[in-house]
Amino acid sequence: MRRFDNKVALVTGGGRDIGRACALRLAGEGAAVAVTYNAARGGADETVSLIERAGGRAVAIRADLTREDEVASAVAATAAAFGDRIDAFVHVTGGLVARRTLGEIDLGFWRAVLDVNLTSLFLTAKAVVPRMAGGGAIVALASQAGRDGGGPGALAYATSKGAVMTFTRGLAKELGPQIRVNAVCPGMIATTFHDTFTKPEVRERVAGATPLKREGQSDEVAAAVAFLASDDAAFVTGACVDVNGGTFFS
Repeated sequence: MRRFDNKVALVTGGGRDIGRACALRLAGEGAAVAVTYNAARGGADETVSLIERAGGRAVAIRADLTREDEVASAVAATAAAFGDRIDAFVHVTGGLVARRTLGEIDLGFWRAVLDVNLTSLFLTAKAVVPRMAGGGAIVALASQAGRDGGGPGALAYATSKGAVMTFTRGLAKELGPQIRVNAVCPGMIATTFHDTFTKPEVRERVAGATPLKREGQSDEVAAAVAFLASDDAAFVTGACVDVNGGTFFS
């Protein structure tokens, strides 16, 4: 029996990169998977198609996860598709938005970054938890930036991801023992995020400074997520697991 047979997973931001890798990993291990998207429907539909072609069950659901009503609708749609229960909730939705220093950040930008990374997690967790009666697992995507403050222009992003880690620990205390809550903190992962926001020479320098001398891959993050969401991690909660090639060790 596979780790997620007869289980339902909700993966936010499942249309590309780490989100898609998480959805594929959970589906490959037996889960029925709902993936959310906001604007990029094509990516979410492709994730669903990949799962279905492999014999799995999946559905794509549009939702702006910074809006409470749309979050409620997305969770209800997941229940309508697969039954009234959610066993695993993986929150990947988030983003840098743009690189801005303190002097360049206005209140609207600050709120936008915190909303997409933190408010979305809060609202979705609040809606999902009632569907986890009897037990479940939540895994949030934080970031190495939440530990070290991030790179140039990432003040708001790093702040929000540090808050994701704190939210994870606090929620783990509140929801135990029935529901476990953990986070994964990716380092330099080869994704469109870094294609967009990080210069190639910076990526090369960061990767070269790690003991493993390379960038990570989305499926390597997904492997850690799947472990934390599974019963193999039954005695793990409140943890923030680094997937960064040994950045802090180095």
